[in-house]
Amino acid sequence: MHTLIPSRHRPVRHPVTAALAAALLLPALAGCGTGPAAGQESAGGAAPAPSENVTASLMKDASLAKLLPEDVRERGTLRIAASVGAPPSAYFPSASSRLPAGQDIDIADAVGKLLGLRLERQEAGFETILPALGSGKYDVGTGNFGVTDERRRTIDFVTYINDGQGFSVRKDDKSLGKVTRLDQLCGKTVGVGAGTTFETTLNSRKGVCADAGKKPYTVNVYSDNGALLTSLQQNRVEVVMSTINGLRHQADQPAAGVRFLNEFHRLDVGFAFKKNSPLLKAFQGAVNKLIDDGTYGQILDKWGTTESAIEESRISPPEKK
Repeated sequence: MHTLIPSRHRPVRHPVTAALAAALLLPALAGCGTGPAAGQESAGGAAPAPSENVTASLMKDASLAKLLPEDVRERGTLRIAASVGAPPSAYFPSASSRLPAGQDIDIADAVGKLLGLRLERQEAGFETILPALGSGKYDVGTGNFGVTDERRRTIDFVTYINDGQGFSVRKDDKSLGKVTRLDQLCGKTVGVGAGTTFETTLNSRKGVCADAGKKPYTVNVYSDNGALLTSLQQNRVEVVMSTINGLRHQADQPAAGVRFLNEFHRLDVGFAFKKNSPLLKAFQGAVNKLIDDGTYGQILDKWGTTESAIEESRISPPEKK
């Protein structure tokens, strides 16, 4: 869930041990997996992704394909920018593989099949994708982008899952329970991913600590997910704010040594497009067909995210408060 903000000084990255990186990337085996949480690189030994191909039988739907602009139908391809970060959204299952896996990958591929399009997927930095959509560099972007009112001013979305903001700490840290108010973080150092809604939320509401007569919390920003996990493990940050599904997955990996605290704020997540893109209706129709025919449920079951299912896809809905 991410909101673009100007770049700023970020903490120096520290190397991640193979064990920690693998723990972060391991797919959850409960319903089948998820992985890294905001940028995914895997050290040797990361577990493979769930093997089932739940989209293999999908065929082009002529009625949905007719919703596409004529030039796109004739071209037969779409340029999709993908932020490959962490399970269960999108990650690299091994250090040697450059083929991403994850819930976002499966849903995008399924939509492409229904629309009769070949996806030309390009890996891109999370914070670079939304501006690139406006310039026309890409047709669509994925990266667990939360639908916020701020983003809706310049970007349109087609929703496909409901995720959101949550918190985690080291497993041995008992100083925090459920975080329902940001003033509970006062005096602590909180780690977040660069360009995310987590960073925006925390920085925009720092005044809650002054209002409570407490020492402010500190926000440390990381562009690499492995570095964020290492900082938590080594006590350079005391709390991590990230995606609900990513943090839950990470907490299920014993070697990671982290504890999921709670959900804080739910957000719809969607494919991102330039404003008023002619692709919106076709993508919405495709996602809704996947929901109706059961493929959507199979994808979420594969990645252990069924609690984040939506009943129908919407175009740029208002932010959930």
